[in-house]
Amino acid sequence: MLTATRPKPSLRPLLALPVIVSALGFFVDVYDMLIFNIVRVPSLESMGLTKEQIKLDGTFILNCQQAGLLLGGILWGVLGDRRGRMSVLFGSILTYSLANVACGFVQTVDQYALLRFIAGVGLSGEIGAAMVLVSEILPKEIRSYGSSLVAGIGYLGAGVAYMTQALFDWRTAFFVGGGMGLLLLLLRVSVLESGLYVTMKTENQHVSRGNFLHLFRSWASTRKYLRCVAIGLPTWFIVGILATFANEFGEALGIAEPVKPGQCVMMIYLGLAAGDLLSGPFSHWLQSRRKAVIYLLISSMFLSGVYLFTGIQSAQTLYGICLLLGFCTGYIAMYLTMVAEQYGTNLRATATTSAPSIVRGLLIPMSILYQGVQREFSVSALVSAGLVGALVYALAFWSLAYTEETFAKDLDFVEE
Repeated sequence: MLTATRPKPSLRPLLALPVIVSALGFFVDVYDMLIFNIVRVPSLESMGLTKEQIKLDGTFILNCQQAGLLLGGILWGVLGDRRGRMSVLFGSILTYSLANVACGFVQTVDQYALLRFIAGVGLSGEIGAAMVLVSEILPKEIRSYGSSLVAGIGYLGAGVAYMTQALFDWRTAFFVGGGMGLLLLLLRVSVLESGLYVTMKTENQHVSRGNFLHLFRSWASTRKYLRCVAIGLPTWFIVGILATFANEFGEALGIAEPVKPGQCVMMIYLGLAAGDLLSGPFSHWLQSRRKAVIYLLISSMFLSGVYLFTGIQSAQTLYGICLLLGFCTGYIAMYLTMVAEQYGTNLRATATTSAPSIVRGLLIPMSILYQGVQREFSVSALVSAGLVGALVYALAFWSLAYTEETFAKDLDFVEE
């Protein structure tokens, strides 16, 4: 007896306008989020800061941006479930675009910090809302392809940010990022709301929508959400510590030429673009979200050790390791898809938008721990980063061990 083969799902829905606009939106989001990491040193040098001031004030400004990401992730997530996915996409991009334009006019560290905080609030809404929208409008058979496409195109924004600051001064780089965001708003006008959200809002009016505290309604719910956060921690250890402070690691390694953090950020995000584009098909081939993320995490942990402890002797080698690190960290699309698939339509945006923003916000204690260990125990930057990385990866692997497998899960349900 012959067994009927299941027809391959059509990939045509990947070309739908919401998917394309979400990808372009994330592209601008990545540009505007990373532009400070890339221009941190030259922008603060132009304000007359010393090397030590650049280290301390640069960390302060970055932490203000991360605090904004943390606060905004909760705000936009709640609005995404209460007012709709599209309201978040409009509101967040308008906020961070205007803030980035204003960054081009800053004259003091305090002005810089305030505007990066506001930009952080805006930037936190884009990726979660985009991933929720794409997950809800695409057939479950190709959901992973859609999230990979959005992330893969989006992370190319880092490369464009680096090229822009290489061609123009740092103030112009901020103007370009803000201008791209404002232009993107014109495309978003024609994008429709998620059908699952509209149906839920119409047929389940009794269900609470966007209640952030509902994520912690029981110990089981709290554990699930904390695991969602912990799985994402290595991404910002790599971007926020290994790349952003690459100049310090270069000095600790004894590399003769100055290591450029901006180039490390660019290389990591180019790797992220390739990794995320392939992680969707990889997950589909494995028929598992968890396995795909575990394999990539193991690879990135190994490369983090290579970066810190194998005595790299040239900046070019360090940049090459950053490219590979980015590729192996390219599980973010699968990570956010996993979060979206674990929650009902009435809490999906709240969870998927707030979880990665809390991860970004946790860069604050990561950077404090990284610098505090050096100061209190008189160890090198390499050892301090290694200790932070060990903690971060341990939490991520522990969380994955207890996380639900959500491959091809039906998303038409609500949380009571």
